[in-house]
Amino acid sequence: MELVVAELNARSELATSPTTFTTSKMARTVSKNIIERIEKLRVAINHYRYLYHVEDKEGIAPEALDSLKYELLTLEERYPELVTADSPTQRVGGKALDQFEKISHAVPQWSFNDAFELEDILAFDERVRKIIKREPTYIAELKIDGLKVVLSYERGILKTAATRGDGRVGEDVTQNVRTIESIPLKLEEPISIIVEGEIWMPKSVFKKLNIKREKQGEELFANPRNIAAGSIRQLDPSVTRERELDNFVYDIAALTGQTIPDTQEEELKLLKKLGFKVNPYFQKFENIKGVMSYWEEWHNKKDKQDYLIDGVVVKVNEKEFQDELGYTGKAPRFGIAFKFPAEQVTTVIENITLQLGRTGVLTPVAILRPVSVAGSTVSRATLHNEDEISRKDVRIGDTVVLQKAGDVIPEVVSVVKEMRTGKEKIFKFPSHFPLCGGDGHIERIPGQAAYRCVSKNSYEQQRRKLAHFASRNVFDIDGMGPKIITTLMNAKIISNFDDIFTIKKGDLETLERFGEKSIDNLLKSVEKARDVTLPRFIASLSIPQVGEETSRLLAKEFGVAERFVRATQEELQNIEGVGPIVAHSISEWFKDKENRKLFERLLKQVRIEKEIQRSGKLLGMKFVLTGTLGHIAREEAKEKIYELGGEVSESVSSKTSYVVVGSDPGEKLKKAEELGVKILNEKEFLNLLKENNR
Repeated sequence: MELVVAELNARSELATSPTTFTTSKMARTVSKNIIERIEKLRVAINHYRYLYHVEDKEGIAPEALDSLKYELLTLEERYPELVTADSPTQRVGGKALDQFEKISHAVPQWSFNDAFELEDILAFDERVRKIIKREPTYIAELKIDGLKVVLSYERGILKTAATRGDGRVGEDVTQNVRTIESIPLKLEEPISIIVEGEIWMPKSVFKKLNIKREKQGEELFANPRNIAAGSIRQLDPSVTRERELDNFVYDIAALTGQTIPDTQEEELKLLKKLGFKVNPYFQKFENIKGVMSYWEEWHNKKDKQDYLIDGVVVKVNEKEFQDELGYTGKAPRFGIAFKFPAEQVTTVIENITLQLGRTGVLTPVAILRPVSVAGSTVSRATLHNEDEISRKDVRIGDTVVLQKAGDVIPEVVSVVKEMRTGKEKIFKFPSHFPLCGGDGHIERIPGQAAYRCVSKNSYEQQRRKLAHFASRNVFDIDGMGPKIITTLMNAKIISNFDDIFTIKKGDLETLERFGEKSIDNLLKSVEKARDVTLPRFIASLSIPQVGEETSRLLAKEFGVAERFVRATQEELQNIEGVGPIVAHSISEWFKDKENRKLFERLLKQVRIEKEIQRSGKLLGMKFVLTGTLGHIAREEAKEKIYELGGEVSESVSSKTSYVVVGSDPGEKLKKAEELGVKILNEKEFLNLLKENNR
């Protein structure tokens, strides 16, 4: 009899014209696209399998190949009549929230520096032994991917529980933490102690919760870590209790009336004795080689546990040595977080849309078939610009390799061209975009790969400018996030930057969700924000081409805002790291009378502070970053350079000290080679930071 193939699953299979088969056993409707997809998967998997196992070459990451295999296996399980003897599946193979009170931490809360490769952990060991001039032992503990919590006990009774916050001040989540059964309300001994731990949601609970939400037609949660963080911040403790959170305690921050044990191993044993839940898999090693074996072991079996594990925390065991090693500005020298490699998977680009930025620039964004990567579900990834799309030959409908750069930013690595059917569509920038305002017309910026709105005064663009102005890296107005900005704009309370500093209590009292306490907190945050440094002030203006690095250069050059506003285009372009394009953009911005008036009004509302004289081993050195860094976020890389006294520029010149090159570098690499500027790969750059951080 005839078998007509049709598909009912709309999420991953598109309706097309049917194909006819013949079988003596059954008749089933399956779509033609499914058959084509399975055939393409087999071809691609066999191609990459051959490269890897026969030619010892890695066409795509093993994780991405596994993702293709998993998709094929899923389809064949759903359509067993399509399984063939030669299918690869048949092969036998070897900051704090306003709703909560704040708690100032009695002991500063540090974060460990990260290691990503074996060379990094060996360098850590070498650094430790060089400082203490003795041979330490090490304790390796599983790094649980959850939410850090600081628990304070007085005479054995739980007094407070707080999130890490910014390391100095956290959120008071005591009432919610009391609902977690694994956290003792009373210790086995009546001592006063501050301990640190991790709150997490079991994978089994997460799965059960999502099954329930799916049945109720509710949106599914992305991953256990996010829902754990969200659950501990619930205003209603009964909601937190229902989430069945769990906890591991791993460190004593302070202990009253007696000394902290002499070793980390004994400290963990004491925590367990006091009644805390301690992860049982910690292990002591006589040298760093044992730690490396432990890391490899858990990299292979981390998924078998009922909690997310994203690495191994390595600590010098002896407290005496820990005290001798001490801390850097942000992290302890006696410990390091040895992270597992970033995960790569494959998925499909279902569409490409545009995203409007605060300066009017439009960024193409890939809408992805949702896929889990590095512990969270990803459904969007930036494609940067038109030239980047063309260079990677990315099309709508393509199967692509996706990864999280530095475990944070979703990135399309490459296209699996073997999966193409010929139905993929090339993306072309439109001539109009609705959010641009006016007639919505857009244009490509001369000499650049980016497109922008012709109109500069749309509601959406202004909303994004205001949100940037209040954001953490600029004026840092706590409690004034994008949603609050939108509310204030819609209520006609603010329309431009200086309006923020004129908000009165009466303006807010009539708005929904603004209670007396939240109003007072917001007004205090606004008043506190009046004190700002010149680099942050310049960055707040959203002048096209002027980001944080350029703002630092301009502030260093002019010293005061009044000199900056009077600078000519010629003076600006002669500043190292600025150049003619940026200089023209600044000059054009100030030619606009409304912008100049805004600048003057804003100066009357704020107090610009003098910056502290910078120092460090990289003082006087200028860095340019290009390409995608895989083991450190770009913003973090910049901060580390600034902390050590260095500078970051957007352009390469003969005065550039180093150009740091990640994957897919741009024209900056070519320029560096032409000028003979020293080039560092990511590993060399991280080693340079470590060497100069001692």
